[in-house]
Amino acid sequence: MKQTKIKNAYPALILATTTLFINFWAWSLISPLGARYSSELALEPVQLSLLLAVPVIVGSLGRIILGMLTDKYGGKLVFSIVCFLTAIPVLGLSIVDTYNQLLLVAFFLGLGGAVFSVGIPYISAWFNPKQRGLMLGIYSMGNAGTAMAAFLTPRLSDSIGRDQTFILIAGMLVVMGVIFIVAGKNSPTWKPQKGSALLRIAQASKQYLTWDLSAVYVVTFGAFVAFGVYLPVLLKVAYDLPVTDAASRAAGFVLLATVARPIGGWLSDKIGGKKVIRIGLISVVILAGIVAVQPSLHLHTTVAYLSLAFILGCCNGAVFALVGKLAKPEFMGSVTGIVGAVGGLGGFLPPLILGATYQMTRSYATALIMLSISALISFIYISQRFKDKKTYNYV
Repeated sequence: MKQTKIKNAYPALILATTTLFINFWAWSLISPLGARYSSELALEPVQLSLLLAVPVIVGSLGRIILGMLTDKYGGKLVFSIVCFLTAIPVLGLSIVDTYNQLLLVAFFLGLGGAVFSVGIPYISAWFNPKQRGLMLGIYSMGNAGTAMAAFLTPRLSDSIGRDQTFILIAGMLVVMGVIFIVAGKNSPTWKPQKGSALLRIAQASKQYLTWDLSAVYVVTFGAFVAFGVYLPVLLKVAYDLPVTDAASRAAGFVLLATVARPIGGWLSDKIGGKKVIRIGLISVVILAGIVAVQPSLHLHTTVAYLSLAFILGCCNGAVFALVGKLAKPEFMGSVTGIVGAVGGLGGFLPPLILGATYQMTRSYATALIMLSISALISFIYISQRFKDKKTYNYV
């Protein structure tokens, strides 16, 4: 059994990470084209913010459901089904022509973002606790699909056409679904959980671990998602960058945050996830305050944004390193679903706040200062909770 696990663990990690990457690309398709949709449909800032936020909230709440399903049916089946279902709204983007239709498709695109919760229990079953921080961080690099969406989607749209771009990505999703059915495997150590999925969610929701890590993830992943979704618009509006340039810089932000996730997981294996999270949160307090007061895009402003990306990624990696090490196997999918959902919900409100505050003040400073304050509150809370030795006894 041990030899089989070693033999198949890394192919499973690669397949899951690739599947997450493509689904996150699909999940984020609207964001890099948001400025163009705004111009074509004459949208107000709040309307655009709502359009960008809808896939985020659906992807967040969907993580609870997919986490439960993974505990019961395994990652192989759930990954496959999600790929096939997400391909449908991606194709739908090629035929919509009104704002309401676009909102409807955006709703179903959220399924692509919900798939994240499938991989945490799926990958954790393949590796021992001492490896999980790094391995879950590597899996989380599939979030780079958001960066690919920001960087490549506008370019593909210009070169081969917008509709053809959507058809291409839908085809990639179908291919990944087929590959997972044919070549995907569940870990030989994984066993389907019996009994009520709702009962497991209820039990997971009673654990301090679930809500403590949610308090961190709502800020760190929420900020990551919000910047990934809204940064192309922010850079274009606040700093007057061309659409393609703004999308490319936003892609760089997301890519750096994504690369930092396995670093955060690795650091958690080495020095402890609690320390990584505490240092990360206090850094977010400082960096968010710095970018809030920068009226122009100087070099030090760019450095501050990129540093913020790196710190957010490290924190996100550390959160799921702790989930992988401390959550009970029978509840891991449910805990992951709740933490992921809360984090995703943290990404729902900021785009709306960014749009609303800009519409009122013609500045994004207020929203960025709110991020700084939120990180400070999270830091104070989690620093107290980490003193609970019964829950956080591994470091």
